[in-house]
Amino acid sequence: MLSRTADHLFWMARYTERAENTARMLDVHVQAAMLPQSAQDAERSWRALLGISELQQAYDGRYGTVNARDVIDFMARDPSNPSSIAACLKEARENARAVRGTLTTEVWEIQNQMWLDWQKRVPLLANDPSQVFEWVKYRSHLARGVIQSTMLRDDAVHFIRLGTFLERADNTARILDVKFHRTGDQTQRDYYYWAALLRSVSGFEIYRKVYRDVITPERIAELLMLRPDMPRSLLACMDEVVHNLAQVRNDVSGATERYAGRLHAQLRFGSVDDILKAGLHDTLTEFLANIYELGNRISRDFLVPLAA
Repeated sequence: MLSRTADHLFWMARYTERAENTARMLDVHVQAAMLPQSAQDAERSWRALLGISELQQAYDGRYGTVNARDVIDFMARDPSNPSSIAACLKEARENARAVRGTLTTEVWEIQNQMWLDWQKRVPLLANDPSQVFEWVKYRSHLARGVIQSTMLRDDAVHFIRLGTFLERADNTARILDVKFHRTGDQTQRDYYYWAALLRSVSGFEIYRKVYRDVITPERIAELLMLRPDMPRSLLACMDEVVHNLAQVRNDVSGATERYAGRLHAQLRFGSVDDILKAGLHDTLTEFLANIYELGNRISRDFLVPLAA
């Protein structure tokens, strides 16, 4: 496959997944904002979201204060923010358009219609942001389902899945870190924040099925990092990354496969006790740095290199 074609497929998938995960992060904060809390706690929570998304500086350049309305506007519909939902859906559509001949008609139509329908949904953000975020998640699920149901299992699908699960690993780590980094208090009301976090990754029912007990931070960390049967866990994502890398390997990708394999092994053979002892925030920060480096290595070995 031409590297430029692989590049468009990889980034189409990453942008679609990024839009969904931005919606998930925003939605968990919208739900948390409905609980009783001081103005200072609310601002701290939104600042944590901006910080872990690496958007604080860009946000401060456009807005004077941190509040729910402006953060939602900036992260959902601001075209000047390249990580906003609007920007991601547009980029996903443009990357799909560039390789229409490689995609099935159904996949192209889903990507195109998602961008067109998004523009009609933007006005709803002011009054019912959660409904809009649910729509983004649903359309992202639909896009992945159509890819799985209509495309040949060739290199095109492998590069799409590489982009999807690399981005999902990054975003699951960020969602988890937002909550744990937001506050160190463990009050009774914190149950509702943990439940909201689980729902943000479609994990609330899964948690109940696996643990059948009260929600605890330690078990949430284990579920979202180390469970191979949890679809959005870091280990499940790295299972897919390692598998799909092996399917598209070339003469220069050996070092990248080994790098991914080491990251995968750390999760596969890790324990939540060791992670908490080392510090969850530090572990997730290191993981995010490793995922970023892995993405650069994949770009170098398979895709169109970034301009120097």
